[in-house]
Amino acid sequence: MGREGGQMSNDDAADGAWPGRSAGRLDAVDRAIIAELLRDGRISVRALAENVHVSRANAYARLTRLLDDGVITGFTAELAPHRAGLGTSAYVSITIEQNSWRAVSAGLKEITYVEHFAMVGGDYDVLALVRAPDNAALRHVVLERVQDIPGVRATRTWLVFDEASGRGAEWGAPPAG
Repeated sequence: MGREGGQMSNDDAADGAWPGRSAGRLDAVDRAIIAELLRDGRISVRALAENVHVSRANAYARLTRLLDDGVITGFTAELAPHRAGLGTSAYVSITIEQNSWRAVSAGLKEITYVEHFAMVGGDYDVLALVRAPDNAALRHVVLERVQDIPGVRATRTWLVFDEASGRGAEWGAPPAG
């Protein structure tokens, strides 16, 4: 299942769908496939088919469709940031000039240690997760790299002292109501 991990942006919406709209409904088998892949992204198609009780050809066809439709955007390894040498994590809120999202987004994509970012509503325009080896690297990212992006007006940084993952969606079960 060797596709590289990636993210689908609203600009990548398939079939002319409006940005922000949900993809088509997933049936119980699709949801079971997603649940299995979230448990083990390295599972073979044979084992996947057995676990969701479909033929290998059906599992392969569904997996291909979920990839082609952008429902599954890739397969990645999960890292323990501290054990991987990224001892400092912070959320950085960014205020940007009106209509500068595309330029700011392009700039953030090029900065090492910016793990994730999103345009948000509220007091700030963008929220970024930065994972760096230490405070000096974090300082460099925020004060010299992020603040140098054209369109960035201001930043505010919150250090992360501890973190945990939530349950997320229940992919093995049909959606509620």
